[in-house]
Amino acid sequence: MRKSIVIKVLTAVVLTGVAAPGLYGQACPDAATLTKGQQGAMITVRYLADDALEGRLAGSAGERCAGEFIARRFAALKLKPAGTDGTYFQSFSSASAANPHAPSGTARNVIALLEGADPQLKNEYVIVGAHYDHLGMGEFGSTSVDKKPAIHNGADDNASGVAVMLETAARMAQGPRPARSILFMAFSGEEAGLLGSAYFASNPTIQLPNTRAMINLDMVGRLGAGPMIVYGIGTAKEWEGIVRSAATAEKVAITLNPDGYGASDHTSFYMKEIPVLHFFTNSHSEYHNPNDDWQKIDAAGMNKVTAIVTAVARQAATPGTVLTLVKDVGRPPAASGGGYGAYLGTVPDFAPVPKGVKISGVRENSPAAQAGLTGGDIIIRFDNDEIADLQGMTNALRTRKPGDSVKIAVLRDGKEVVVNAVLGRRSN
Repeated sequence: MRKSIVIKVLTAVVLTGVAAPGLYGQACPDAATLTKGQQGAMITVRYLADDALEGRLAGSAGERCAGEFIARRFAALKLKPAGTDGTYFQSFSSASAANPHAPSGTARNVIALLEGADPQLKNEYVIVGAHYDHLGMGEFGSTSVDKKPAIHNGADDNASGVAVMLETAARMAQGPRPARSILFMAFSGEEAGLLGSAYFASNPTIQLPNTRAMINLDMVGRLGAGPMIVYGIGTAKEWEGIVRSAATAEKVAITLNPDGYGASDHTSFYMKEIPVLHFFTNSHSEYHNPNDDWQKIDAAGMNKVTAIVTAVARQAATPGTVLTLVKDVGRPPAASGGGYGAYLGTVPDFAPVPKGVKISGVRENSPAAQAGLTGGDIIIRFDNDEIADLQGMTNALRTRKPGDSVKIAVLRDGKEVVVNAVLGRRSN
């Protein structure tokens, strides 16, 4: 059913009287009332995908209520707060160079720790994460043919991923505790350009170099007869055996893809040279439109996905498991030509900057890498062409050909640096 009427969260709270104070003061719809009759992972899906949260746009009141709900679930499981200042939250700017409709305010990652049982290995981490934001009223990124604003609830994208993450946390918290610590994370800002995961990867609340694996759950709510698709299988030599074993135990067919990059939060961690997996139960006609509702979620399928993810996370956290990183598997998302023409090999950082295009990294052996560009650089000029934003950079590349030499001016630590790059072909 199309939801063309905006349901303001705070208005709903006042009119219905269904409200609960959050851990940190946010007034939100009462979870017990909204989820009555639901069990297991469907409790999370039902709450996050309710109209009252208005599509959970990063930085919005609905997103804050979703974050409060997740923090309460972490607290109920007695997981340690692993955000900042002793809370479950890590705040960051919700402004995005990719999404002009993102509220200019603050979004929050929600982070909790299940401490490992081994005195030494507890300082090593396996991350299990899922983004909890969605498209709000669909002003940006909607696939709907009707351009009128409507609530995009994102039940599969990605209330389902958060639900499986929380159910995995519940199973692992019951014990036995793994040797390595497990960091459970709900990211915001994914739909605006991986903002939350990129922010955490640059501002970690743990020792990120001690992270042995990152498991990402994005759109895992429609397994049906399968198969389940698992990306990132090529980022560690040991992944395939671990994943196949877990899937076989649940009698779930799988399709494996080696690529470590993609349009979801695992990319932020693979860029930091951490082996990753992305679990995905495939796209569908309701993707990014107002009909991605909780009634279409496969609850039994989510239980199977939860069992597989729990088994994989436990295996990754055991003392005998060593994951051997394989670098540069696949192609990172790039602001370099829209899939054709001249290729540079930069990976954009979607956090806005006053001028230019900030990059989070470069692809190994790419023209950008050979020219000496590096994560944190802000590209401001190609030859005499000023680069104001992502679109400007894309346009500049489209006017050039593979083999062209270009002088690229960047701001690095506040100083202008000029490098020479020879553009390649995207097929390279």
